[in-house]
Amino acid sequence: MSVQQEIERLREEISRHERLYYVEARPEISDYEFDLLMRRLQELEAAHPEYRSPDSPTQRVGGAPVEGFETRVHRVPMLSLDNAYSFAELEAFEARVQKVLEPGTYSYVAELKIDGVSISLLYRDGLLAEGITRGDGTQGDIVTSNIRTIRSVPLRISPPPESLPALHLQGKELEVRGEVFLSRKSFERLNSSRDADGEPPFANPRNAAAGTLRMLDPRIVAERELDVFFYSLLSDGSPPLGTHWENLEWLRAAGLRVNPNRRLCRSLAEVKEFCLEYERRRDGLEYEIDGVVCKVNEVEFQRRLGSTSKFPRWAIAFKFEPRQVETLLRDIKVQVGRTGALTPVAELDPVEVAGTTVSRATLHNEGEIRRLDARVGDRVVIEKGGDVIPKVVRVLKERRSGELLEFVMPDRCPECRGQVFRAEGEAVSRCVNSTCPAKLRESILHFASRRAMRIEGLGEALVDQLVSRGLVRDFSDLYRLDLETLAGLERMAEKSASNLLAQLAGSKKREFARVLFALGIRFVGERTARILARSFRSIDALEKAPAEEIETVYEIGPRIAQSVHAYFHEPANQKLIERLRAVGLQFEEKGELPGGAAFAGKQFVLTGRLRSLTRDQAKEAIESRGGRVTATVSKKTDYVVAGEEAGSKLERAGKLGVKLLDEAAFLRMLEGGA
Repeated sequence: MSVQQEIERLREEISRHERLYYVEARPEISDYEFDLLMRRLQELEAAHPEYRSPDSPTQRVGGAPVEGFETRVHRVPMLSLDNAYSFAELEAFEARVQKVLEPGTYSYVAELKIDGVSISLLYRDGLLAEGITRGDGTQGDIVTSNIRTIRSVPLRISPPPESLPALHLQGKELEVRGEVFLSRKSFERLNSSRDADGEPPFANPRNAAAGTLRMLDPRIVAERELDVFFYSLLSDGSPPLGTHWENLEWLRAAGLRVNPNRRLCRSLAEVKEFCLEYERRRDGLEYEIDGVVCKVNEVEFQRRLGSTSKFPRWAIAFKFEPRQVETLLRDIKVQVGRTGALTPVAELDPVEVAGTTVSRATLHNEGEIRRLDARVGDRVVIEKGGDVIPKVVRVLKERRSGELLEFVMPDRCPECRGQVFRAEGEAVSRCVNSTCPAKLRESILHFASRRAMRIEGLGEALVDQLVSRGLVRDFSDLYRLDLETLAGLERMAEKSASNLLAQLAGSKKREFARVLFALGIRFVGERTARILARSFRSIDALEKAPAEEIETVYEIGPRIAQSVHAYFHEPANQKLIERLRAVGLQFEEKGELPGGAAFAGKQFVLTGRLRSLTRDQAKEAIESRGGRVTATVSKKTDYVVAGEEAGSKLERAGKLGVKLLDEAAFLRMLEGGA
């Protein structure tokens, strides 16, 4: 078997197993066996890039984050659904249908209403070409790279069996619409992680899915394990088959995941039975639902019924009632997350809500407590509407007896007594002490990360050991580790320990901007760290600068300036800087990069493939000289750098009169030439 044949065989086999696992829920092999297949395919494609293909399972997760999303107008608007909150309103919907259609001539399809976010996918010649959010219904964001990370989304549509109508895929563009969501387990795992990080939890699965789908880094999107159910098939702007049920069956047969919990109903009475059944069964599902969607089944009747400017007249959403219970607010505790965020948490009398016992609920921040006027000793109402995380929806002030004290957020960190800072325009207060025990593990991982100090081998398991054994209490302790101590840790041998010590020694040569980024100052990302390092030249100058002076730097706003100023005026951080200086880290900017003056404050767009630099290297070169890289060409763009196979951005640059740089001109500019 040739290499090309083996690659094709592996792609087909992996795609089949992905469908069995993520779509049909009947896996045939273990996760380990699947990982071995994927690893073999990755190795072959890396060794033979000429055989790479956009529909390969290895291409699901893309590369570096983007700066923003382009938008696309929907060919057919993605309308909202009108809501019914009672069977009487459902009957009123049918009365409107029967003004157009004869009773008994039509049927309904009842589908579960997933608590997620609508998405439109375009398949061209059977291949996934584009993924677009619903947006405002008229146009949405192009989020193709994020959609590709969803394992239940096929990158290539499989031909349906002969028992179903053939929709010729060659030269054809099909649009499928669906609902992207997070399963219960994924949603709980995500919120647990955010809670541990001191981030406010998502209020419901829909917000979580929507926020995840619009993230700029597809690698993070992949970690969150989004899923999807498809509910619509369009060809040339309309459903290609005669009934909605037939279109759903075609989607399912073609490898697109369709919710199996749906029913073909001959009457509204059957729709009501379906609604009652799933209102009872909702707690047992693996995903969250907040109602049932009722649709007229026959496509021709859908056309006759038409739409208003907002809603289709042939469909309606029957919404379930949220569940609420009353309990006692016993206490309010403040937790410190791994990013230093202080989060107030309500301690409650245990009470059952939506099938689970709840004894704690987040209060998010001080502003939320003030809005609710929540006080220890109050009777409060807890809700899990749509089976989401418990939240305090209101305080029963009329039940309040006696004088209850107002809650006051602490002005010092409960964990380390360090300074607490809340940035302008933010609701969350944070501990700014880099050595705070609650932040230490995550802070070290950030410090050692590739874009910061780039200390290879300092992973999560090793950091956990170093922190739990008290060997590392701040960043400077990393540089005081010795061979004997490291070699004595679990899964560490003398060779691994020696390699890590060499990495630590090498990291002392990292430039000042990287060190500044590695410190983990709130709002100071890579680019901001470069700007500050270039502007102030040393950590001493930055430490002495008042917030007003920091704010005068180009692209540095008041929020960043206040955060930087607060960081350097925390005594614990000042001591940390001195310890890091003592072990030999770079706290001064060394020399000027060539061509810096030509880049300062300029906006660049990269398009096409450069021969001498990767996209990441070109971006870093621009930003290190004070420039900015964005994803889309606009009137604010100063230069478009065009490599080989440049796309539509080149044409747009020409229309807007933006200056074009080929690779040779760009390299000369980097070196300070004309």
